[in-house]
Amino acid sequence: MRGEPSCPKCGGRVRAPGLFADSWQCDVHGPVHPLQPVVPPSVEALGVVVHRSQVPVWMPWPLPVGWLFTGVAYAGDDRSGGRATAVACSGPGPLGGIGELLLVAEELGVGLGARYAGVDGPDPGSGMAIDKPPQAKVLAAGRPTPLWHVTGTPHDRAVFAGEARGLWLWAIVWPEQSGLLMYDELVLTDLRDAGAEVDLLPCGALTPRLLG
Repeated sequence: MRGEPSCPKCGGRVRAPGLFADSWQCDVHGPVHPLQPVVPPSVEALGVVVHRSQVPVWMPWPLPVGWLFTGVAYAGDDRSGGRATAVACSGPGPLGGIGELLLVAEELGVGLGARYAGVDGPDPGSGMAIDKPPQAKVLAAGRPTPLWHVTGTPHDRAVFAGEARGLWLWAIVWPEQSGLLMYDELVLTDLRDAGAEVDLLPCGALTPRLLG
């Protein structure tokens, strides 16, 4: 499952800093924060990301009944720390079947959220109509956080985006009808602030959404 770092925007190969560049480089996107290889979900893997991250590591907490943690990824390196994080979980969908939720926190321009959302990035751009009332709201680290529906995404998912702790927060839900989850004022915790209860986190199989 381990591999090489890749571009957070396109998944392409990246070159490590060297003699002619002091940052990771993608042939298409230039300087990037590299997406680190994704490993199977575990409390230990999550702890590594939490320890290295410079941005929130958002997760619904406590997890909804029947839901499991299904993977984590981050973009950044040992020098810069994590500049984007993605946490995946899945469980019973509101209309039956299995729903999947991917929460991405990132600095401006990293592009990881846009990649998973399936939109031209690196940020929500014109697909997020902030001049209209938000379509959803979450409680992120105790603060009411509005989210807007992002248009122009593939039809198999629902995408919402907003700002939390001064950074982008993306919520990407599969299938599209499971987007109803976002209308229940989901409670999100930044796992950097969580305690030992995270050690009891129920883990499932790695979602292919993080590898796509």
